[in-house]
Amino acid sequence: MILDRSHVTLHHSALETTFRGIEHAVSTPDVPINQFRGIKYAHVPLRFRQSKLYTSYPSIVDATRYGPICPQSNQKSFEEELIGLPDSDIPRQVFKQDEFECLNLNITCPAGVHSESRLPVMVWIHGGGHRGSGSSWVYDGGALVRKSACIGKPIIMVTFNFRLGFFGFAGSPVIAEDNKAVGDDGVGNHGLRDQRKALEWVHHYIADFGGDPSNVTLFGSSSGAADIVHHLYSSANQQHQLFARAIIQSALVEYNVPDVYSAGWQFSRSISPLRVTSIDQLRAVPPEALVELTCPLRAIDDGVFFRKGWRDALFPQPESEEMERIPLDRNLSSLRLTARKVKSKSRSPHPSGRISVLPPSIPGLQPLIIGDCGFDSYLWSDPASQWSASGVVRRLRAICQSLTKATALLNAYEISPHTSPDDLTDRVLELVNDARVAWPTECVAQAALRSGSDVWRYVFDQEGPARGIPHHAADLIYLFDNVPLPLSPTHSPVSFDGDEPLPSLPSSQSSGGDVGDILGKTRTLDDIEAMDVDQFEFGWRHGDNDDGSWALPVVDEWTYGRVRDAMQERWISFACGERPWNGSRSKVFVFGPEGETGERSAGIFGGRRRRALWDAVLRPLGMGLVQKVGVELTNGPGLGAR
Repeated sequence: MILDRSHVTLHHSALETTFRGIEHAVSTPDVPINQFRGIKYAHVPLRFRQSKLYTSYPSIVDATRYGPICPQSNQKSFEEELIGLPDSDIPRQVFKQDEFECLNLNITCPAGVHSESRLPVMVWIHGGGHRGSGSSWVYDGGALVRKSACIGKPIIMVTFNFRLGFFGFAGSPVIAEDNKAVGDDGVGNHGLRDQRKALEWVHHYIADFGGDPSNVTLFGSSSGAADIVHHLYSSANQQHQLFARAIIQSALVEYNVPDVYSAGWQFSRSISPLRVTSIDQLRAVPPEALVELTCPLRAIDDGVFFRKGWRDALFPQPESEEMERIPLDRNLSSLRLTARKVKSKSRSPHPSGRISVLPPSIPGLQPLIIGDCGFDSYLWSDPASQWSASGVVRRLRAICQSLTKATALLNAYEISPHTSPDDLTDRVLELVNDARVAWPTECVAQAALRSGSDVWRYVFDQEGPARGIPHHAADLIYLFDNVPLPLSPTHSPVSFDGDEPLPSLPSSQSSGGDVGDILGKTRTLDDIEAMDVDQFEFGWRHGDNDDGSWALPVVDEWTYGRVRDAMQERWISFACGERPWNGSRSKVFVFGPEGETGERSAGIFGGRRRRALWDAVLRPLGMGLVQKVGVELTNGPGLGAR
């Protein structure tokens, strides 16, 4: 590389071109970081057609600016909305939108690398559903790459854009026939296939940027993490693995992936306002019009993309006799396992005392780090708050089509027609959290274990600095370290068993409150597990308010830096092919609350997630039904249905 003020150049011998990039803003004289932006990796020949790998470049490529993104509404990204910063603190980015030129990627790497460097590569898949960008400031790779260089484990990070919404996931029998006529196998999943094309480009061309094409880690969050699950179970991954391992963060995995005909029905219903009658007319619709329509699809089971038997291998199927064993009594507090109320002491993976018949496994899956955030359902707080208690009861009975099944769910989450409005939203969000994120995450982890893969399980319960709860995308704040935060300079002298030793500090410097009194001293794991729930609360400190309300914790520089460093270092170590932590089946790694980090026992995991309830109630109902309930509740009651 040749440094020219703020610009750098890299000659790519395989592509016979020179890329002109920038020196990243996080660079320092001792740790210079470079970034190459907007490099085209594939092109789109026609709307709803598969992308083609891009391999021909001019002699000099300007890689100093981000490329176009897929057309989408001009709103904040969902990460920006969840982070909770005021508009004045959010960096403004304006990207050109072009459905045919949006397939581009960004490469962040230490300066001075070359084709012999063979550094590990981390490829990020962004979330956001029908809107988002691989060029977002939220997950810019500068800080993570700089961290890797500082700890002596340098990596290269790649982010990229792909088709979203109907541009990336429209599918129907008509589109399938049209594509088949030109040799495109399968239908829909264009966004997923774009992602695969990006991995192909990395495999072929990352070496000249200093990367090792045989040492690629795929990581992502939310719908991006769900996409990783789809790639793991894809036919293409079975035939040729383009990544060595994966990190799955709060995946929104859908069980009810439609087939081509079901997808076509949903597609036709969504585009009915356009009044188009042919594929040619649909291709002529301005992209601005398609953007305004809600796309209900993220993947299609078209008989081509996924490997055979993927769904049965991934999710447990209910057995007919299991319904008879669902507890229907109202006293289910021992099963709810809400960490703010109950702490499980079970060490058994089958808390109910029975062993279900395991679903079939699919061998050959890559090693995984997988976990979720404690309050991922915060993503759906607004629609959840619109429900009335009677409305929830009626809707669940209608979805379940069985009084027994509906009663099991309602009792498990303590919802009745008489539930107070103050309690209802929290209980609906608990059900949504389990149905859409927490239990599916556990199912993906267990399926990977059955396949023989190495699996490292974590829970992220650290508070988001701006909102004070472990909300969806809170982990991204710590992982990428790009969010401007008003952190308190307070030093928190909290030490946890299993953490790195901390200097002892006077008790007067304790963080205060009940948890500060308990955790301001180093305790053994047995001490922590033996605490009553009144002593050890999940994520929130009980304040001194007279009304008994819960006070939001303060995320100061110490707790922020502690969780950030723990997460970054373990993700980087994993990308380097190392064990991120011990990772035995009886252990889980915790991030938070209040700066806690370290490996913990299965008992701690059972107390922070409702694992016993999943096994006793959700498993007999089946993932298909449970996710239907979750989706309906996140859609809100609708007009006149509260």
